Amino acid sequence: MESQTTEYKQQWDDKYLAYISGFANAQGGTIYVGVDDNGIVKGLSNAKKLMEDIPNKVHDTMGMIVSVNLLQDNGLEYIQIVVPACSMPITYRGKYYFRSGSTLQELGGVALHDFLLQKMNLSWDAMPLPTATFDDLDRSAIDYFLHCAVDAKRLSSAVLHNTTPQVIKNLRLMNDQGQLTMAALLLFGKDILKWCGNAQFRIGRFGVDVADLITQDSIACPLILMPDRIIEVLRSKYLITPIHYEGLLRKEPLELPEEGLREILCNAIVHRNYMGVDTQMKVFNDHITLWNDGGLPTNFTIETLMNEHESRPRNKLIAKVFHLAGFIETWGRGYEKITKAFVSEGLQVPVFAEVRGGISATIKRERFMEQEGKKEHLDNENCTKDCTINCTKDFIKENESELTERQKDILLVLAEDNTLSAPKIALKIALKKPVSERTIKYELSILQKKGIIRHEGGRKLGHWKLLFLPS
Repeated sequence: MESQTTEYKQQWDDKYLAYISGFANAQGGTIYVGVDDNGIVKGLSNAKKLMEDIPNKVHDTMGMIVSVNLLQDNGLEYIQIVVPACSMPITYRGKYYFRSGSTLQELGGVALHDFLLQKMNLSWDAMPLPTATFDDLDRSAIDYFLHCAVDAKRLSSAVLHNTTPQVIKNLRLMNDQGQLTMAALLLFGKDILKWCGNAQFRIGRFGVDVADLITQDSIACPLILMPDRIIEVLRSKYLITPIHYEGLLRKEPLELPEEGLREILCNAIVHRNYMGVDTQMKVFNDHITLWNDGGLPTNFTIETLMNEHESRPRNKLIAKVFHLAGFIETWGRGYEKITKAFVSEGLQVPVFAEVRGGISATIKRERFMEQEGKKEHLDNENCTKDCTINCTKDFIKENESELTERQKDILLVLAEDNTLSAPKIALKIALKKPVSERTIKYELSILQKKGIIRHEGGRKLGHWKLLFLPS
């Protein structure tokens, strides 16, 4: 069967020289001539002549040498062309070809640019910007990076006193001529869009479909600050923060595991193609999609990412700085960390796919949909009290060890009637268990300090709000 490194051709045609270019630009391969698509030898009548013609044509058109061997099978002659992988890009008639899977691709545009940089062991973010100066850099962003790197124990505390030129030089974000690189301006630039118009991160909140846009934000800041800025915007406008309690501490984490979400965001920032379009996050009721321009590394598949693999960053300098800051690892463990973060919280693992020349991640909003379901019940007048009581019982069960018996009784009473005053709550509970008004007031104050309840309105017309209920 044909594969990444094997091609069958029943007869020779000079147009197949493009396949030799494709193999040479990839990982090398073998072409069998005189063999059908199923790998069955059909033979050649001109095998000996081709043994002379093919090496000469390859050398004349591409300047490279291939090994051409004459083989036999049951008296039928056929040819084997062994193509080595070349460290330099190989062109055929002014065009560049690349073997991907079992197909031949003609490279152009961004794909060709990336290919040529890769062959020269360069990355796009190393491109110098002759007109940029140190005044274009944001020192507060540099200081943030340095503190993160020291906290992550990847740099010593001595770097905190380095000047901006020292930091940039030590990170190799300038070339030998002293010119700042694209990575320097994107990581720490005061205005990253001045140097790369597509470097922003876009977030949109949608209703039923992409035609129903509710609100949107564009985040354009130094890349080193971008993960934090994105999380801040998501927390304030796009995601919910379900309340739970750890001891006396009221917790309001994001509906998604923040560690896993940060890993996804950092991967998007580090690995994206900045010559393409903006990174786009679309937030719907039941799911979130994040799309990032730029395909996978050569010979990588989505399955490769899901398993142990070497790290191949598209933007090497940006990736290095993110690693030193403690934001990413260098061992290809990002997707493993994402999986563990979601599984540990009992949530579905995001689904990754190659889509429209980039990588997409689809994240289910299970906690949002669960809370929306509770709100739907609570908004229904026919079952408001029952739903409130059931939610209160669930909360008490989940926090059994953190609540006193009196506090549990108070919450159940308030679930039935949240307008009761402390004396009336005491009377209500005293019907079952003797309790003083003073004790009830004390327990109410504790519940308020814990952030479990809050009194709203005046003393006569006020009511108690149970803060663990969906708002």
